[in-house]
Amino acid sequence: MTQKTDPRIERTKDMLRSALIELIEEKGFEAITIRDLTLKAGLNRGTFYLHYHDKFDLLEQCKTEIWSGFEACIQLADPALLIQHVERDEPYPFMVDVFGFLRENSDFFRVMMGPKGDPSFIVTYKELMLKHLYNKLMMLQPEDQKLLVPRDFLTAYIISANFGVVQHWLETGMVYTPREMAQIMSRIMRRGPLRMTGALDG
Repeated sequence: MTQKTDPRIERTKDMLRSALIELIEEKGFEAITIRDLTLKAGLNRGTFYLHYHDKFDLLEQCKTEIWSGFEACIQLADPALLIQHVERDEPYPFMVDVFGFLRENSDFFRVMMGPKGDPSFIVTYKELMLKHLYNKLMMLQPEDQKLLVPRDFLTAYIISANFGVVQHWLETGMVYTPREMAQIMSRIMRRGPLRMTGALDG
């Protein structure tokens, strides 16, 4: 039988996570003190140390929780289904779910991917997308000689483009819904940037 977490503990951790995100955006992680965190969260130092060893432990636990949920979402990717939806000019439900997860945790992703965030967070994001989606997608054509450009450059381009789209969406207030973003990604993948601008026919 799964043991339920005390709602008061969850509420306390949520308050500290929110305080951490706000403070990183305000002053950067390195400048944050435990006093800053407890004042922002409206808690005392003793309460903080009941749950975390220090600010590094708080950040690592936050990232672990985020990556656990994110990986559970993206590991369901099926490149064959992705291609089917792209060919039909439809948003792939998997991508809708990914953007939904990003929206649910948008404050954390936006700050961690921003100028005062954690560079290792961006590296992990790209590594997980590579592992669960793009490596699978690239293996649909396992023969390097049949690719129009070297595999490593193509993979690097796709991953960086995906990250750039996600980062821009978060930074600009997520005006588009997860479904609309999945549709945008589908069209970019099918037509490529030059056709999307109208510079090429087709």
